[in-house]
Amino acid sequence: MRPSPVPAAAGVYGWHFEQSPHPDLEAGQLLYVGIAPRYMANRTSAQNLRKRLRNHYRGNAAGSTLRLTLGCLLGLELRRVGSGKKTTFGKAGEAALSHWMAENARVCWIEDDEPWVLESQLISRLDLPLNLDQNRHNAFHGHLKELRAQARRRARELPISA
Repeated sequence: MRPSPVPAAAGVYGWHFEQSPHPDLEAGQLLYVGIAPRYMANRTSAQNLRKRLRNHYRGNAAGSTLRLTLGCLLGLELRRVGSGKKTTFGKAGEAALSHWMAENARVCWIEDDEPWVLESQLISRLDLPLNLDQNRHNAFHGHLKELRAQARRRARELPISA
């Protein structure tokens, strides 16, 4: 494994895409911001930028709201897996999403000891259509929320996938 350029530190990261995941979203525009670690009043999180970005790139929809959103926008089929409590795009769908991200996703980051403060400021000031939390004011919010809800409803109707 080659060394990662992403620091193992707290911070804020932003995603933009060379090819848009949806016709209503502009390619190249910053579409989503996230943080690592999230704010936890009663304990310390082990998350950092490197771990969180690795999870977005290599994880699955059950552990990454960004992957869930992108997969839904790209029309991948969400399925219940394992015991049926978690949903992913299945092995083939997750692989297709990882390939799409490798081709199109670009990420930037900034180290920050209290990333939740900067994240709130960015969401309130910028047009970040793929963020749902703290972002009801965004014009794309309702569409994205409904698209994800439809995908979850369909997944509940389908048999559990291997």
